[in-house]
Amino acid sequence: MSARLFGTDGIRGIANRWPMTSDVAVAVGKAVAAITLGHGSSPGRIVVGKDTRLSGDMLEHAICSGISAMGVDALRVGVFPTPGVAYLTAMFRANAGIVVSASHNPYTDNGIKVFSSNGRKITRAMEEEIEDMVLGQVGNGHDESVPKLPGRISYLADSDEAYADFLSNIASPDGLSLVIDCANGAAVRIAPKLFPNAHLTSVEPDGCNINEKCGSEHISGLCREVIERGADAGFAFDGDGDRVIAVDENGKPLTGDCIIAVCARFMKETGTLRSSKVVSTVMSNVGLTLALKRMGLEHVVTDVGDRNVVEMMAGCNASLGGEDSGHIVFSDYQTTGDGILTALMLCRIMQQTGEPLSALAGCIEMFPQVLINVEVKHKPDIESVPALVEAIRSAQETLGDRGRVLVRHSGTQSVCRVMVEARTENEAKHHASRIAGVVEKCLG
Repeated sequence: MSARLFGTDGIRGIANRWPMTSDVAVAVGKAVAAITLGHGSSPGRIVVGKDTRLSGDMLEHAICSGISAMGVDALRVGVFPTPGVAYLTAMFRANAGIVVSASHNPYTDNGIKVFSSNGRKITRAMEEEIEDMVLGQVGNGHDESVPKLPGRISYLADSDEAYADFLSNIASPDGLSLVIDCANGAAVRIAPKLFPNAHLTSVEPDGCNINEKCGSEHISGLCREVIERGADAGFAFDGDGDRVIAVDENGKPLTGDCIIAVCARFMKETGTLRSSKVVSTVMSNVGLTLALKRMGLEHVVTDVGDRNVVEMMAGCNASLGGEDSGHIVFSDYQTTGDGILTALMLCRIMQQTGEPLSALAGCIEMFPQVLINVEVKHKPDIESVPALVEAIRSAQETLGDRGRVLVRHSGTQSVCRVMVEARTENEAKHHASRIAGVVEKCLG
C-alpha cells in the first residue's frame, strides 16, 4: 500500500501526512471493532483512553461512535496512561484497547495507538486490515455494513484504582525523596496515587501544555529541582506515560540504555532475569552492549519501535528490554513499555541495594555520540551505494568493538542520518564527518 497510516508507534496524524480528523477517528473505531470482534472473551467491547491534549475529547468520542456503530461496546477510561489501557484491555479480556495520544509530541499533534486483546500492540497484518478499511471509508466514502443494534458507550469507573493497585503490588517508593514530572499528560491521573510523598511537577494540564518544556523530552527543570530539593532521584514521564527518563541525586540524567543496564544487573543478581538475553534497538549506545557483556549477558538488537522489542523479547524468552528513549519493558509484569512501572522498579533497586542512582549507573559507560543529518535528493538502499558501504566499513573496522556506526534514511524527511559512537567525541566527529561527506557526494 502506498499510503501508510501506521508508524512505529501507532496511527500518527502529524506533519499533515494524515490529519487526525473526526472522520478518520470514526473510521478507525469501526475498523478496529470489526476486525477484533471475537478476539476477546466478551460479546464485544473495546477499552478507550486518551492523554490530555485538546483534541483528545473530539477524537475519543468519534472513536467510540465508530465502535458503537459496529455493535461493539466502548469502555471509556478518560485520561489514562497508554500502558494502563494495555493492562486494562488484558485484564478485562476486551477485544482491543485504543489510546488517543501523540506521545511526546506537542499538543497540536495527535494519533491513535491500538492494542490487541492480550494488551500488546496489534500485529502488522492487523494494521494492514485496519488501514484498508479506514482508507476505503475515508477516501471513497465507502462504509461497512453495520448491525441493527449499536453498542453501548460507558465510563469504566475505578479504572485508575485497578491500575494503581496492580503497580503498587510490584514496587513502592517508600522511604525515598523523589521529584516526579508528569509532563502535564496522562500520568497526572495515576502518579499521585503511587508517589504520594513525592514533589510532583507539571500536573496542571490545560489541553495545550502537554510536553511543553517538561516531561521526558525536556528534563533540565527536573534536574534543577532534584538538586535544589536534595532528592534521591527524579523521574520524567512523557505525555502518555509509556516512557521515562530518570535523574540521579546529582541531577544527572539516566537514559533508557542506562536504566536497562541498571535493571539488568540487579535482575541477574537477584535471579529475576528470566534468560541471559536483554533486548534493545539499533539506536542503543554501544556502551550498553559492553556493559551487558561484562555482566555475562547477551545484547539482542532489533529495529526501532517498542513493538519490535516486545516481539523479540517473546522470541528469545527475555524478561527485560527497551529503547534508549525510555520505553522499558518488564515482560513478567507488563505487555508494553510502562514509564511509571520503570520508575517504581528503579525505586525498588535503590531500596534493596542501598545504593544511590549515581552509583548504580556506574555499571555502564555511555560512549560519546555524534549525529549528522544530511539532506539527500533520493533515498536508495544504503547497501546499494558502494562508496557509502566502503566508508561505513572502514570506519567500523577502525572503531572495532569500541565504537559503532549507524547510517539510515529518515522515514519522514529527505534526510540521511549518520550516527557514530566512539571512545572520544573527536573520534566520533571525525568518522561521522567523513561518512556524511560521502553521503552528500553520492545522494545530495
